[in-house]
Amino acid sequence: MHSHASLTSTDQMRLWDKVKMIHWGFVVLVGLLGLIGTGMLYSAGGSQWHPWAWPQFTRFLMGFVLMLALALVDIRFWMRIAYPFYIFAFVLLIVVEIMGHVGMGAQRWIHLGFFVLQPSELMKIALVMALARYFHGLEIEQIRKPLRLVLPSLLVLVPVGLILLQPNLGTAGLLILASLAIFFVAGVQLWKFIAVFALAALVVPFGWRYLHDYQKARLMTFLDPEADPLGTGYNILQSKIALGSGGLWGKGFAMGTQSQLQFLPEKHTDFIFVVLAEEFGLTGALMLLALYFLVLCYGFMIALTSRSQFARLCAFGLTTTLFLYVFVNVAMVTGTIPVVGIPLPLISYGGTAMITLLLACGLLLSLSVHRNIRISRTGSLDL
Repeated sequence: MHSHASLTSTDQMRLWDKVKMIHWGFVVLVGLLGLIGTGMLYSAGGSQWHPWAWPQFTRFLMGFVLMLALALVDIRFWMRIAYPFYIFAFVLLIVVEIMGHVGMGAQRWIHLGFFVLQPSELMKIALVMALARYFHGLEIEQIRKPLRLVLPSLLVLVPVGLILLQPNLGTAGLLILASLAIFFVAGVQLWKFIAVFALAALVVPFGWRYLHDYQKARLMTFLDPEADPLGTGYNILQSKIALGSGGLWGKGFAMGTQSQLQFLPEKHTDFIFVVLAEEFGLTGALMLLALYFLVLCYGFMIALTSRSQFARLCAFGLTTTLFLYVFVNVAMVTGTIPVVGIPLPLISYGGTAMITLLLACGLLLSLSVHRNIRISRTGSLDL
């Protein structure tokens, strides 16, 4: 009985040590982003908690608690479930193709009654974990052998193919870019990337014929948004008007004319950054980007200070994915790249995207808490 009590006390001490090792600065930044997102959705909804702000806030609170709980999970658990989680996400992508819910011309969701699940969001996390697990088990000499890259390439290309069928070009592109970053950090030689990019450049012209009509329209609109100002060019033109009208300090909370008078489309999802920029101006927009920058700094710091290859690659892949979310959304609404429907992390309205991002943040915190754990190539752990 005495030894049992002693063991329990030791376990509690270990748990408390983990709590103390959590990057609370990172937690505060994530909390701030969630609250800003709720506030902007309250404004976009006409200063009403419904239909967007309250559901988003409740989901954020649940996800925030989940994030803190995941931060305490041992790194060996993440290694153990890396491949099973990938298989789970992959099966869900197949289910979407068979019986997925169709919305706005795309088949990307699974209705679960109380929740609408978008499996492609889960795949963003699962793919990073699977690639980190694979490359962790290889020496640098093995990684440089072309045959060793066949399996991880398939891990990337097969789900990307399924996501393109939905169709969801934006998410497919995000998966490819994040995966290339992991390949590079893992030690794949630069000439192989050059060869892949050269091949892609040759294939792109032939890929035009396989694009959907709305995807072709988005690309043409990007090249000349004023060609059809009341049709395909409407969204981006209204976005630019709203961005410009915000000026340096903005028009004030819930006072943006483009969003409040319903000129700005998809203001609660893809174009939520524009709502913030119109109401708080360039100053508010830069402050939001500064918060994202600090979150990314935390993520890359976790990657650099981790002692195991799995933790390094996983942290780097997750942080790169977050960076791509922010970069693509902001570039999209400012007209720098074509509109591809990527949400702004923790700000845009969305269930699966919100929970997935908080899952990624929880995983990052867990990797940080357990950053001093060494893991051999075979998977055994040394404290």
